[in-house]
Amino acid sequence: MTKIYTVLEILELSTDYLQKKGIESPRVNAELLLGDILNCKRLDLYLKFDQPLNEEELSKYRNYLSRRGNFEPYQYIIGKSEFYGRIFNVNKSVLIPRPETELLVEEVINYSKEKTNLEILDIGTGSGNIPITLALEIENSKITSIDISEEALKTAVTNSQLFNLNGSINFNRIDVLSNEIYLLQQKFDVIVSNPPYVSIGDYKIVQKEILEFEPKIAVTDNSDGFKFYKRIAQCGKELLKENGKIFCEIAKDQSEELLKIFKESNYINIEFVKDYQNIDRILIAEKS
Repeated sequence: MTKIYTVLEILELSTDYLQKKGIESPRVNAELLLGDILNCKRLDLYLKFDQPLNEEELSKYRNYLSRRGNFEPYQYIIGKSEFYGRIFNVNKSVLIPRPETELLVEEVINYSKEKTNLEILDIGTGSGNIPITLALEIENSKITSIDISEEALKTAVTNSQLFNLNGSINFNRIDVLSNEIYLLQQKFDVIVSNPPYVSIGDYKIVQKEILEFEPKIAVTDNSDGFKFYKRIAQCGKELLKENGKIFCEIAKDQSEELLKIFKESNYINIEFVKDYQNIDRILIAEKS
């Protein structure tokens, strides 16, 4: 006779399993995975502690646990990730949205309060979390979003359709490192980007979840971590309107070098916004 497990029992067993595998926050991960299977929020599980799992639910959960135990991010397992209070589809072709990137979006939203009809260029769309959030939060904004990955763009378009943004964001397959970028033939008020900023040296020691599952092209620039910033600074001189602004997410300890890069490119009013850990996380620079 097959043993029947309740929600509480399976959570306790799976938390122990994930902890032994070396997964950070094992209880949270166990709850997120089970919540997806039972189609409920994490907190709602506490109202279902005595509920038994049927064989189909148990089988699916075992598969989820096995994958998470192999360090596959839970967001890829359930195919979803939360960003700025909304749920986005994600897969292995796109970077998983991070809370730090919400700070980047917040800075652009705050800037938009001073302007009307903002024209925005998003470089490296990934799942589309940045341009979609900006389109939903900034009234009458016109957004162009580019990425080199065809699969990433498909994901972004799918997400834009989820939020009924059909056609309101102009998605383009463009390599920012090539001269294709200038084919846009448009001037923007804002350039926003969360570029690949991990140096190739640091990439070798990132978390296993990132190293083995997230798209390398979205994480590292295969160089010193500054290649995309230099390119964005260069492109901005052509693509930004006068006094237009660049907003970029950055890595820890990059601000000093980035200040030099953008100063040498004649940007003014360069500033850095700190994250919740008091680390410089957002670069803002204005075209002179």
